[in-house]
Amino acid sequence: MQPRLSNQRTAALTRTEVLVIIFTMAVAVVLLIPALAASKRKSSRLNCVSNIKQIGIAFRLWEGDNNDKYPLAVSVTNGGAMELVVTGNVAACFRVMSNELSTPRILLCPEDTHRTYATNFSTGFSGANISYFVNPDAAEAYPQMILDGDDNLLVNGKSAQPGILSIGTNGSVGWTKERHHGVGYIGMADGSAQQVTINGLQQTLQQTGIATNRLVLP
Repeated sequence: MQPRLSNQRTAALTRTEVLVIIFTMAVAVVLLIPALAASKRKSSRLNCVSNIKQIGIAFRLWEGDNNDKYPLAVSVTNGGAMELVVTGNVAACFRVMSNELSTPRILLCPEDTHRTYATNFSTGFSGANISYFVNPDAAEAYPQMILDGDDNLLVNGKSAQPGILSIGTNGSVGWTKERHHGVGYIGMADGSAQQVTINGLQQTLQQTGIATNRLVLP
């Protein structure tokens, strides 16, 4: 028995149809890339504010076991980091809170491309593993004082350098563009975390009631 042959030819895409498909795919990719980038930025921001919140909790836990004082206000001889922090040693502050922090990974902002994660609080742990400044004058008695925050600060038009930064009430301070695109995250002395714009940062510093705010940057 002879097999029956179909009179239908195998359909093939024409050159025009192939070009249309390629063009459609290219457009879809172009539209998808910004959406993926925006999603990544949002995820990084959520992770950063989560870091600030966890750091705030660690400060409060440590304070509860040390006469209601943060390690910034407790002498090294009593297990704090006061003398070291005022020399610009931010790592010392976080090192004494290692039990409360649990992991040094939360000390690195996900969008900080200039530093690396630390695996522990002892071997090699330094400012190279930290993305956040601390305020040596912060205390729970002044809940609206800034306790810590993103260290990518812009002061009088220049990027802030590691060490002690003194900002007067009339000083111009803001965020560089390298992390959160015009906003930043700060932790308050009451343990809360906030996202603030450049104007919001300046207003918060002006409302502390201190003529000069001292921030210690890693």
